[in-house]
Amino acid sequence: MARWRWIVSLVGLVLVLAALLVLVDGLLRFYGVLALVSPLLARLVVGGIVVAGLGALGYGLYRLRPFLRPRRRRPRPQAPRRPEEAAAASLQAVQHQVDQIQDQVTRQALRQKAQALQTSSDRALTLTVFGVGSAGKTAIINALLGQTVGEVGAAMGTTQTPQTYAWQLPRLPRSLQLIDTPGIAEVGVSGTEREQVARELAAAADLILFVVDDDLRQAEYAVLQGLMAMGKRLLLVLNKADRYPEADLAALLDRLRSRLVPPLSSDDVVAIAALPQPLPQVGGGWLQMRPNLRPLQARLVDVLREEGETLIADNLLLQTEQLGAAARQQIDTQRQAEAEAIIDRYQWLGAGAIAITPLPGLDFLATAAINAQMVVELSQVYGGEVSLEEGKALALSVAKTLTGLGVVKGTVDLLALGLQTNLATVVAGRALKGISGAYLTRIAGKSFVEYFRQNQSWGDDGMGAVVEQQFRLNQRDAVMKAFIQEAVDRVATWAPDQP
Repeated sequence: MARWRWIVSLVGLVLVLAALLVLVDGLLRFYGVLALVSPLLARLVVGGIVVAGLGALGYGLYRLRPFLRPRRRRPRPQAPRRPEEAAAASLQAVQHQVDQIQDQVTRQALRQKAQALQTSSDRALTLTVFGVGSAGKTAIINALLGQTVGEVGAAMGTTQTPQTYAWQLPRLPRSLQLIDTPGIAEVGVSGTEREQVARELAAAADLILFVVDDDLRQAEYAVLQGLMAMGKRLLLVLNKADRYPEADLAALLDRLRSRLVPPLSSDDVVAIAALPQPLPQVGGGWLQMRPNLRPLQARLVDVLREEGETLIADNLLLQTEQLGAAARQQIDTQRQAEAEAIIDRYQWLGAGAIAITPLPGLDFLATAAINAQMVVELSQVYGGEVSLEEGKALALSVAKTLTGLGVVKGTVDLLALGLQTNLATVVAGRALKGISGAYLTRIAGKSFVEYFRQNQSWGDDGMGAVVEQQFRLNQRDAVMKAFIQEAVDRVATWAPDQP
């Protein structure tokens, strides 16, 4: 490639030199002819030509300067390779979304959450102990801490409120927090409320210890699947293992692992005895055995040392994505309200124009120009840049689609039936066109909203499917009744003096 460039450059240089020689020869000949008449005139004319040529050459080189410079390739934005980088990039995008929210209270609340996430990278690792009541969650925390910090008992619902305890593992740089949660699947309203709190704590945890004391119940399995689908890292802890004979315990562990592997590793399912049952002693009395948490402790050490920083980054990314989803939902609600106001304004503007200046027939294509400005304003609500000409083209396309699908005729029949009980026959006859135009504008506007919500795309099924769906949605009884009532209230304002 370099060799060909040298050849092309050499050929170009030869051509330029040849052109210069021809030019110089022409100037000399021209100078000679003028010199016969007046040497002074010859010098002035040729000098002016030379100065003008040099000026043109300089200007040309100045304009070509950006092209003559070696182009620097812009570095392509690379996708974050580490969870920490992905979380930081996602958080920056969320903060930009939050700034677009108009409601001050909501914007401030989401902004505070975003700031809290931004400063959460140096916090302690949170381990949430989660599971049904009476599975032994508090007993596990007591055994891990080596002291009794929470009450344990056979009755479900012993832990009424979340409790947080500081913890430290040897040779682990980060401090830890153990969170004891209320049990899930408890009966009653209070049990449901406590379960909701427990779920929220689990969703915010870096690592979940999901505690069971038998094979998975249906309620446990559903919650467990939901947490894993969310992307939460967890260990399944089979407590009260001392109650099972060795062969039964091995079979139970195999069943649990078969239900969860993958996505869990088989090493992530461990069996422990946080509070073993007392053993009878010879001669009477009972012997309380020490807790056996070695499988859990060993797995915790491995996971926290190998994945500790990643767990925090992954959890930060997940929390950021959830915050982003909340911000997008708020923005979408805000845009929907703005779009609804625009559609409402234009549907009655168009209806009034049709009612005051009746067309020979209900030609919705003739109102496409009115709807073009509506399209432009809707695009601005959703961050688009549609020109008035593009708006006219879109409005005309939707109008043709409405006509082709038979929506125009269906609208007239539908509204005529609804107006029979609301307007006098004469008034209904002259107002029907305007009201029908308003209704069709509403369907068109709703269709444009879906178009802009999908980044100016009609989706895989095309414009017709979107328009037909909006027609069906606006046929619902409550929507139709509200529309007809508003139409009746507006009819008198179109031509109040006419019979």
